[in-house]
Amino acid sequence: MTDLSTLAPTVTAAETNRAVARRVFALAQEGLQTLIDGLAGAGGDRLDAAVDLLEGAAGRIIVTGMGKSGHIGRKIAATLASTGTPAFFVHPGEASHGDLGMITRSDVVLALSNSGETHELLDIIAYSKRFSIPLIAITRQDGSTLGESADVVLPLPKTAEACPNGLAPTTSTTLALAIGDALAVALLERRNFSAHDFKVFHPGGALGQKVRRVADLMHSGEALPLVTPETSLRAAILEMTSKRFGCTGVAGADGRLLGIVTDGDLRRHIENIDRPVAEVMTRNPVTIRPQALAAEAVAILNSKSITSLFVVESGVAVGLLHIHDCLRAGVH
Repeated sequence: MTDLSTLAPTVTAAETNRAVARRVFALAQEGLQTLIDGLAGAGGDRLDAAVDLLEGAAGRIIVTGMGKSGHIGRKIAATLASTGTPAFFVHPGEASHGDLGMITRSDVVLALSNSGETHELLDIIAYSKRFSIPLIAITRQDGSTLGESADVVLPLPKTAEACPNGLAPTTSTTLALAIGDALAVALLERRNFSAHDFKVFHPGGALGQKVRRVADLMHSGEALPLVTPETSLRAAILEMTSKRFGCTGVAGADGRLLGIVTDGDLRRHIENIDRPVAEVMTRNPVTIRPQALAAEAVAILNSKSITSLFVVESGVAVGLLHIHDCLRAGVH
């Protein structure tokens, strides 16, 4: 008799992994869609109220939560702080042993708890009510202790956790993180938080480098190679050699950039080395503003296949940026 079990298709580990991933992603997608749909009604009103409270805080945003909610809370606090909204995380357990003193009447508390019944949050809840500190809750249960105590509740959709036992926080933490990001970005846009502001809070690392400005990297003052239109090519060679950029700008008496002479121009006109640079310079060269992002300068340098850009402000030459300056700064 044939063993039917041997005819069953073999499910590989990779197929199992992908099925699990699909389930996890699908549940997260379902929950996020619920959040999106809710913005058309009460969910949108609650979000508006929460953003108003956070924006109106004279102090800081105090984010708190226990366990996995605490980990999500730490990330939300970090995102808020890095995008212009002063915020930090207070551990609810430590709060009950003295860290409540970190929370002032000028602050707003943002508390995360899936069930809304996290025991460790009770002291922070009581403290916020005692001193009339606004409390925003991210929780699945409006009628929980946290939900009933909060001034604004941002409800988590009642979507199943991806864990097959329905226990490990998975879908719920993804949705809580999304709500936190929505709050941070809404505040960022209300405050017109710019790329320059972002750089102030991110001076190091790849993000900080991407928002560096031309003015931060350019050569100026005595390092700037400049000659007048009457200067001879012979003298221009000395200027280019001393500044070592392979080019020199040609500026009028008022400092306005009229043109540029490169080492290529010199090679092409070496037989007339005593001619004035005005006769061989490239007029209306490509330039850039000092407040432009360095990444924009790199894009221009690459697209034009050149190595240097003169930096002008109101037509006046104020600096020179070389591709090597950008590369050394980590701007690619």
